[in-house]
Amino acid sequence: MLHSAGALSGVSLFSNTQSDDNNIDEFYNLIGEDVQLLEHIEELPFVNTPLHIAASYGNIQFALEMMSLKPSFARKLNQNGFSPIHLALRNKYTKLVGWLLQIDGDLVRVKGRERLTPLHYVVENDEYLNLLDKFLLFCPDSITDMTVRNETALHIALKYNRLEAFQFLVGWLANNSSKNAEFNERKFLNWQDNEGNTVLHILVSKNQTKAVRHFLSRCKEFVEVNCKNLVDKTAWDMLQEGNTQIRDMLRRAGAKPGSSLSTFNGCPNPEYQRLSPVFMFKSLRREIRNFTVEWRNMLLVVAVLLATLSYQAVLTPPGGVWQDNGLCITTEPGSSYHQFSPSNFFKKIPPSNKTVGSSNYPKIIYLSQSNTTLACEHKAGTAIALEDRLFPLFLICNTALFSFSNSLIILLILHFHVKILFLELTIFLYLSYSYSVWTITDDPSLTLAYMSGAVLHFVFIQLLSPSPCNDHT
Repeated sequence: MLHSAGALSGVSLFSNTQSDDNNIDEFYNLIGEDVQLLEHIEELPFVNTPLHIAASYGNIQFALEMMSLKPSFARKLNQNGFSPIHLALRNKYTKLVGWLLQIDGDLVRVKGRERLTPLHYVVENDEYLNLLDKFLLFCPDSITDMTVRNETALHIALKYNRLEAFQFLVGWLANNSSKNAEFNERKFLNWQDNEGNTVLHILVSKNQTKAVRHFLSRCKEFVEVNCKNLVDKTAWDMLQEGNTQIRDMLRRAGAKPGSSLSTFNGCPNPEYQRLSPVFMFKSLRREIRNFTVEWRNMLLVVAVLLATLSYQAVLTPPGGVWQDNGLCITTEPGSSYHQFSPSNFFKKIPPSNKTVGSSNYPKIIYLSQSNTTLACEHKAGTAIALEDRLFPLFLICNTALFSFSNSLIILLILHFHVKILFLELTIFLYLSYSYSVWTITDDPSLTLAYMSGAVLHFVFIQLLSPSPCNDHT
């Protein structure tokens, strides 16, 4: 009966007609003859189910119909150790693959012969590179699957010299912010296959200079360069003779020969790396990206309020700003000194009287009006509290708050085009803030010092954030 059921399903799919509707109608006719048809097929441990046959021939409508009737067929292996999605990939029916994943994203993790998953198969083949981000988007945990040789997708990419796929996976691990992303990055960058080789062992042994540079630069805070394989060799021992570039990169990373290390085989787990600033910022970034929409919106509101308050603080600093220039002395070429105040204009005074200001406001500011120079008590628009010893501390704290709140706003925005727009707007906001600081201090060098620190802080945080172009989470 079981053999008959399989044969009948094959007749349905191998019929001469090419119409999906006719295939579906024909199959339902078979079900009408035997209502237990699908159950009989499912009882077989290894069999080409109707879904396998539909996947082999790219019959999308029939495959979707079978997914509705019997979803378990999608995880069943045939006599050759392939699932339906494996067969669709092998026969280049990528549209069908996409439809199957729309129904069940976890099909990316179905293990076929040698425990190869669809993700592993895509990594092996350059022609499917465009599917990598889709597979990892549907099922981020698929990166954790390993073959019977204890190889990860990273090992497989290097095994088949798929360097573009390898670099994509390294970037994805660095930018991923899904659950357990931090653990997975640390674990799988140092994962050892059944020979004890990490991806760094393989990269160095294959003499891949550019890939080694990319790998160490992107993941240096997680990579353990002194892992020893089963024959007590580290990456340093795998160096090809004459490659001084890789040798220099490994030396800078702290690599050593296996003979100089302890007898322990494997990879140490350096907890000190958790204290590095890069590690902590990446952890913060991942936590932010895992926030719910409600939390993200709440933080955006708080960040906008802080940015508004810090900007308003330089427009109206503590104590306010001077509304006029106070008492001034004016000098003109060949003339005597004059005293100036808003109430009495110019009043001629004896040349010997050159006292300006008062004991409360000893600072003199010089203004230029054509050929006239004014020496005044203060300058209109400058902060009244400018001479206070705590005023520089106020500016430092306020500028730090302004920079941090704007950085947080950009970090909380995930959409690529919106992030770029806000980055451009932030540039203009920083210029406006700089001019406001300049106005209340009347000191260009002081303003430059404050804003340089703020801009460097902002740029540093943005460099640690994921690149929107490469963010596939």
